[in-house]
Amino acid sequence: MKSIKVINQSGSCCTPATDMEVQKGINKSNNTLPIVIIGAGPIGLATAAHLVEQKQSFILLEAGQEIAHNIRSWGHVTLFSPWRYNINKAAKALLEHSDWVQPNLDKLPTGHELIDLYLKPLAELGQIKPNIQLNAKVVGISRQFNDKMKTKDRVNQSFNVYVEKEDDIKVIEARAVIDATGTWGNPNPANSTGIWLQNEKALANHIEYSIPDINSNCKRYANKKIAVIGGGHSAINTLLTLAELQKENPSTKLVWILRKNFVEDAYGGEGKDALAARGALGFRIHELVDTGKVEVVTPFYISQVKKEEKINIIGTLKGKQNVLTGFDELIVNTGNRPNFSINSELRLSIDSATESVQALAPLIDPNEHSCGTVRAHGEEILRQPEKGFYIVGAKSYGRAPTFLMATGYEQVRSITSYLSGDEEASKRVELDLPETGVCSINLANQSNTCC
Repeated sequence: MKSIKVINQSGSCCTPATDMEVQKGINKSNNTLPIVIIGAGPIGLATAAHLVEQKQSFILLEAGQEIAHNIRSWGHVTLFSPWRYNINKAAKALLEHSDWVQPNLDKLPTGHELIDLYLKPLAELGQIKPNIQLNAKVVGISRQFNDKMKTKDRVNQSFNVYVEKEDDIKVIEARAVIDATGTWGNPNPANSTGIWLQNEKALANHIEYSIPDINSNCKRYANKKIAVIGGGHSAINTLLTLAELQKENPSTKLVWILRKNFVEDAYGGEGKDALAARGALGFRIHELVDTGKVEVVTPFYISQVKKEEKINIIGTLKGKQNVLTGFDELIVNTGNRPNFSINSELRLSIDSATESVQALAPLIDPNEHSCGTVRAHGEEILRQPEKGFYIVGAKSYGRAPTFLMATGYEQVRSITSYLSGDEEASKRVELDLPETGVCSINLANQSNTCC
């Protein structure tokens, strides 16, 4: 069995406890304990920068072997927003005291550039690096000595964060926990009802759920029949990249399967979008559809996918049963969903539809809101019944596709202000964004508006 070690606020180890038993008799004021941040992506590192600014102790845990491990998997993709909206203010202030060279604020970074030109230099700063633990997978969070059911004196108990690292389990005691783990790596299935079926799981070697690096996998996709499933910008990005492959490999056949009533609903704001790169996606996919280089099947509701000689996609098209046949590869860009398994012993308030933070749901529900109508929000909105625990970033939005990085930066600025005792600052709104444009042409006719 794995032993358990308790980590004190300085990050050093105490005496090993027996299996699955946390060392008792620790009488520390919660205020002397660190704040634990889970996930060293842009939002987690921004949280760290704000805590440095507020002179608060913290530990930043990252499951991957490097910071922003998940971003590296889509590092070839270019972001919609220029650098000026992707750099956190507190992080920038720290970096300006180093030899960091600020990127051109009007340029669009790739995921790789976001890591290498901004997040890595930030993580290497002397105020942050000693507090980062890599290859540190959080498997659970609880209150000290209590499970989810226990109420008495719960709010005064510290948190225990259980971490798998180097074939061992360690427990870090914390006064607050900020979950910035995101939703990447936990995709929605192709099935329109959201249910994972064994038939789809069995096709794992022929399905990609992210935006694939086509240039590194030409042989996999060249001169194949490919279905791209999804109505948002990830699906459009995928199709545009495949269209470049199609120029050199004209037998490549592209079929775009989505649930929108009209394909025009997927084009977004085009010229009306204040983020020009995002608007350009609409122009380009519009042209590919009009010239017949991309075949569109909509509104198509997938019930299952099956492998026979080739892959068949079974579903309903305009109210009638239909089978789309002969596919070699599927690229499923239907979004991601949050994983709350590490939070199961905490008292949470999660919206039943969006799976977002409960109080946030009315502000972001894609059935009611486009990207341009999501307003800034902070600690008070993100507050959980479990005092001192917060879900931030993409995970706070659950399944809603309207998250912007700058919004996450404002979330953690507000939360860290509150945890540092500056309630007034936590209530201020300091988000500066352009109007994000129209996300759909006919929102009323959409069941899932993607931004």
